[in-house]
Amino acid sequence: MSGTRPNTLGALRDSGWSGGSVRDEVRRNLIARIRANEPIFRGVVGYDETVVPQIVHALLARQTFILLGLRGQAKSRLVRQLVDLLDPEIPIVAGSEVNDDPLRPISRYARALLEECGDSTPIAWIPRAARFVEKLATPDVTIADILGDVDPIKAARGGHVLSDEMTIHFGLLPRANRGIFAVNELPDLSGKVQVGLFNVLQEGDVQIKGYPVRLPLDVLAVFTANPEDYTARGKIITPLKDRIGAEIRTHYPESVDEGARITRQEAWLERDGATVDVPSFVAGVVERIAFLAREDKRVDQRSGVSQRLPIATLDNAAAAAERRALLTGEAPAVRISDIYSALPAIEGKLELEYEGEMQGAERIARELVARAAAETVEDLADPAIEEDLAEIVDHFDRGGVLQVGDAAAAGAALEGLLAVPGLESALGRLGVAADAPAGTKVAACELVLEALAAERRISRSLTGSFRRRRAPKRRPPPSAGGPTLEA
Repeated sequence: MSGTRPNTLGALRDSGWSGGSVRDEVRRNLIARIRANEPIFRGVVGYDETVVPQIVHALLARQTFILLGLRGQAKSRLVRQLVDLLDPEIPIVAGSEVNDDPLRPISRYARALLEECGDSTPIAWIPRAARFVEKLATPDVTIADILGDVDPIKAARGGHVLSDEMTIHFGLLPRANRGIFAVNELPDLSGKVQVGLFNVLQEGDVQIKGYPVRLPLDVLAVFTANPEDYTARGKIITPLKDRIGAEIRTHYPESVDEGARITRQEAWLERDGATVDVPSFVAGVVERIAFLAREDKRVDQRSGVSQRLPIATLDNAAAAAERRALLTGEAPAVRISDIYSALPAIEGKLELEYEGEMQGAERIARELVARAAAETVEDLADPAIEEDLAEIVDHFDRGGVLQVGDAAAAGAALEGLLAVPGLESALGRLGVAADAPAGTKVAACELVLEALAAERRISRSLTGSFRRRRAPKRRPPPSAGGPTLEA
């Protein structure tokens, strides 16, 4: 392929290559994918009926767009995959900093080179990956970062006056010419930078150190932002907001099963040639932690609860299972107790309100795990399980105590768990097969006990031991004479 590509302007013209705008290029490749019934975005779950169609509509309409959503909603992943809609490679004037189209150059450098060399002008080819420029917006980003600045060294070496276009060191946006320019967290840009961005996108005017430069850039601009920051007054200038073609809102998974698919896809479960076994009900508990946190008033819902929470939790729980497997020589299988080993991953992903700060992240994380276990049992179990649960509670009420170490082998742990009357029968009510692996049965037994602890029918200590429910403490009655003061 490299031997057949034109390497001069004359050869490029003879090849019949005509080029076109980047938006037309993206539209053409998108249409080809739709007709071939190929996926537009890879590894994105839950957006097929919501976000993806809206992005497709914006691209077919040749519009810029902004993705509005809380953290952990795959905004960056969607934006970065837009590069796959570009052609594999395109020709540019060799040496151009702004990817000049050989047939329609915009920079002083390219125009001068074409005048000097004519059809012998050298042509270079750049891959699609080089045509994607991404910038995380922060308040300290300057006009020079985005648009460019005067380079005194260039001026001195070339013998140019500072107002000459040849002295400009171009910023990120001009270098994204004929490509995709993405800005994450757009509202964090200062108003001055937003004005400069608006001028370039809308008018093609750039002012570097007060010198006007005409650069009709060919750029597909896409943005991401937090909805609250984007809609807050003063966060984004109205002219820029008005020029963005489409506002597309992302969202968290709409069901536990959908979220679990995402978490399994992203979690690291293939380790050193072995797969960490994660029973479906354990994955459901991990996912429900995030769902419950998104409804908890003690958690800052404006910040959101990222999908990274269940992913990091499952990664850590799998690590606890891996550690146990290394000690016992068994295949790694995740248990409910392993989720408690992953509490640091949960705590680090929660932004708390004042009430939550007073209670503490660890306490809230433990409550979320217990409630997730209770909801999972309620969702999966046969209603007849209540008889088994009553028998289990009665065992502990009569003084039974159970302690299963988190490093215990599956066989030993299962033997201790099944000594509790009613627990083995409860496994069948949960849909656990009689011939299921011991690790799965241990996880299911722990799930039942965690659910009972969450409903306060039995108690669970911080070390993982189960016993009878603690009676509520009674306050002493006030003295008959009321409070007295000592002299």
